[in-house]
Amino acid sequence: MKLKLFAITLLFPLFAHAHCQVPCGVYTDPMRFEMIEEDLKTIEKAMSKISELSGAETPDYALITRWTNTKEDHASKIQKIVSEYFMTQRIIPSDDHYPEKIKTLHSLLISAMKCKQSIDASHVKESRRLAKSFHGLYFEKTKHEHGEAGHKH
Repeated sequence: MKLKLFAITLLFPLFAHAHCQVPCGVYTDPMRFEMIEEDLKTIEKAMSKISELSGAETPDYALITRWTNTKEDHASKIQKIVSEYFMTQRIIPSDDHYPEKIKTLHSLLISAMKCKQSIDASHVKESRRLAKSFHGLYFEKTKHEHGEAGHKH
């Protein structure tokens, strides 16, 4: 019994980061959109800093690397919210606007990937546009209550 409790205690942090792939029933949809916007602001700032530091007479490569890692981490956070929260748990195939929502989310995944690959701020702009478009689809074109979203827990 102690070994089982130890294993659970040891492994819990590994699973705690994925939003509830156990039936918790706790969904904070507006917060997810705020998190995506915060990640986009961070990516935008990182891109600016990378560009600025790269153009210096003596570039600080360590700081450029840190900003690059930050940019990529925040793009990954967006991808995680899109795939593990919205696509896996909140968008249901019986929704009338399912194809449009999935297409928009897939495009957001690709745009976030492009944010990782470059310092072109147009990718942040596109990600922001897609997030706003999905927000409209999600809250304005959905017949179900988002507290339930087809998931009866």
